[in-house]
Amino acid sequence: MIHLSQRYSSILIASCILTSIIGNAVSNQAVARDLFVNNDNGSDSHSGLSATSVGGKQGPVRTIGKALQVAKQGDSIHIANTGVPYQESISIQNSRNSGLVGKNFHIIGNGATLDGRKTIAYDQWTAVGNQIFEFKPPRTTFLLLYIDNHPATQVDVPRDARKVPPLEELQWCLFKHKVYFKPANNRLPDAFDVSYTHAQVGITLINCQHVVVENLVVQGFQLDGINVHDNVFNAQLLQIKSRGNGRSGISVGGASRVQIEACLLGNNGAAQLRTEGHSVTTLKNNDFVDTNPQAPAVVSDGGKIIR
Repeated sequence: MIHLSQRYSSILIASCILTSIIGNAVSNQAVARDLFVNNDNGSDSHSGLSATSVGGKQGPVRTIGKALQVAKQGDSIHIANTGVPYQESISIQNSRNSGLVGKNFHIIGNGATLDGRKTIAYDQWTAVGNQIFEFKPPRTTFLLLYIDNHPATQVDVPRDARKVPPLEELQWCLFKHKVYFKPANNRLPDAFDVSYTHAQVGITLINCQHVVVENLVVQGFQLDGINVHDNVFNAQLLQIKSRGNGRSGISVGGASRVQIEACLLGNNGAAQLRTEGHSVTTLKNNDFVDTNPQAPAVVSDGGKIIR
């Protein structure tokens, strides 16, 4: 028979353990902070703990990458929509960029744009005749050409082609690792805002959990707008517009588990959504624009999709 004192002792120990667990959870949530990013008036020498500059080190940081460097578990990063795109690639990774039970690591985009394009300078073009101009990019895999912030119309070139096919105004093609473009109205290429997909991935998630990314536009990246790479659990992508990326709008791989909700994926080069590995992707109330037969709504090379 257990003596009464022993029973009280066991209850006391269990109570202390439970109190410690609850206390740690509350403490962790209590120290979770709000960080602020502003690519107009921010500075990466600031602390990021204030939305406005108030002197000294107090004020928003300038880049999302810097905010991720100083972030801790359960923090929220608020990105100011200044009307100017954030031209950077970011990586959400490991425990520092993870959430806690009951407190997600949160990136709030406020409709800001993450842009991976690079403008083609005038002196990078070479006239080749018939109002067609040539440009040699550093990489051609999954390349897209943009005109005035929108993907331009690409003309397919047969593999056995020996010359550049006929191009209408504002069309382009890829031939022998070079871009060929025909401007409109006999103008030169610099009369247009011509750019190409340059940086590889907009947002990479890897080895993290309890993460929410919401309300961002991600465009102009060579591979994927968002790549949920591996070992990502309890992640949510909400109200994301991922468009005009060379391979896919969102790619989910490895053993990752992610929910994609209220997102718009369109005008991506090979797929709007691609899955692979042993991933599980849950889809809710999304809009996938798949007007291009070469870039279907979903390309699955593995993984499970729950609709």
